[in-house]
Amino acid sequence: MSINDVLTTIDNNLDAATDRLMEFLRIPSISTDPTYKADCDKAADWLVADLKSIGVDAKKCPTPGHPMVMGEVGAENTDKPHLLFYGHYDVQPVDPLDLWNSPPFDPALEETPNGTVIRGRGSSDDKGQLMTFVEACRAWAQVHGSFPCRITFFFEGEEESGSPSLIPFLKEHAEALKADVALICDTSMVSRGVPSIASQLRGMLKEEFTLVGPKIDLHSGHYGGPGLNPLREISKLIASFHDDETGAVAVEGFYEGVHEVPADILRQWQNCGFDEKDYLDNAGYTVAHGEKAYSTLEQQWARPTLEINGLWGGYQGAGTKTVIPSEAHCKITCRLVGDMDPAALRAKLRKHVEDRLPTDTKVVWDLDLDGSPAYVIDTTRTEFEAARGALTEEWDREAVFSGMGGSIPVAGYFKSILGMDAMLVGFANDDDAIHSPNEKYDLESFHKGTRSWARILDALSK
Repeated sequence: MSINDVLTTIDNNLDAATDRLMEFLRIPSISTDPTYKADCDKAADWLVADLKSIGVDAKKCPTPGHPMVMGEVGAENTDKPHLLFYGHYDVQPVDPLDLWNSPPFDPALEETPNGTVIRGRGSSDDKGQLMTFVEACRAWAQVHGSFPCRITFFFEGEEESGSPSLIPFLKEHAEALKADVALICDTSMVSRGVPSIASQLRGMLKEEFTLVGPKIDLHSGHYGGPGLNPLREISKLIASFHDDETGAVAVEGFYEGVHEVPADILRQWQNCGFDEKDYLDNAGYTVAHGEKAYSTLEQQWARPTLEINGLWGGYQGAGTKTVIPSEAHCKITCRLVGDMDPAALRAKLRKHVEDRLPTDTKVVWDLDLDGSPAYVIDTTRTEFEAARGALTEEWDREAVFSGMGGSIPVAGYFKSILGMDAMLVGFANDDDAIHSPNEKYDLESFHKGTRSWARILDALSK
């Protein structure tokens, strides 16, 4: 029996697989709202039962928050790779409910100009994606009576609420969870119909400071002129963060640890079907506003940023209050790439501000903010090229090693705690409206995603 028998089984069982997904989607497993605690337990129980139905030794594992689900099959395949598959069963809140065109937990198939979609909360993030892998394993077991290699299933119930139990759980169960490579489905294709494997995730540095001027708010008639205004001075500091001509960050040493994109990866990005105009139009832009020497995709995936996320001070109520405020405040985040060191960058950023403080001001930094490095994946490993070939064959379109502008913390935790690389493969589209009203998952993504995982399992187990 070949992979074609598994693919045929997936095709023939698509309706039944879709029905199972619909049943799963009806469980309102909102992790951030205590009202839905019982529903999160119910979703974990549903997964345990479904995994057991295909021969997986699965169990629900309690945590201080919502339970984890773990399971394992194929331990006898000692000459095959050991794969860990991760997904999450919890979902985002549905507010504002009045913007949904149909009940968020009453999923249904719907015809759209781009084809049939599965409409409902969690359909794309992450229940539909999670089930593509489970359904691939189900078909494999039906055809072969066994599994292609040793597989550990690991499903989280707190991803949408900050994963407070994740790190302790990973440390406590490190031996059971450690594998040759982790597979993560909580991601998307770079553009419609273009299968993607994420090769790098940007890190994050959070910073916040207060610029303090006069002892108290001052009457702008008495002190307007001779008085220093912290709002004016903080505006100057913020303007100094970037070079107006190039768009580059002007903090000394900011780009230490940043690497150029390798030529073969850049070629894939240039031919991945990314529509820059559509990307900009969706945000109401007409041009890209970042570093002028780099393409929009490079700016989004492979270049670091310094963004002002909040700026405030002085009177903000109704009407007018004629004061020179005592303080001005700024929130900053930096996206990190390559080998950028969050701690070293924090020191550079603070030095940039402190070197430019005018007389009669002081700066107070928030000392409780964190930072995490970028996660760069070793795609030279044979598993990654094998998976890319499998995706290319399924989608009849060259799969690409893409970047990601945001962060998926669990991938970094797998590396730092369990010492294993993660392969991020997902089949969501940019218009899936995850975290928003009317979330959907293309039926094609569910179907071909399942076939894709079957091909990847076949390729990795050879």
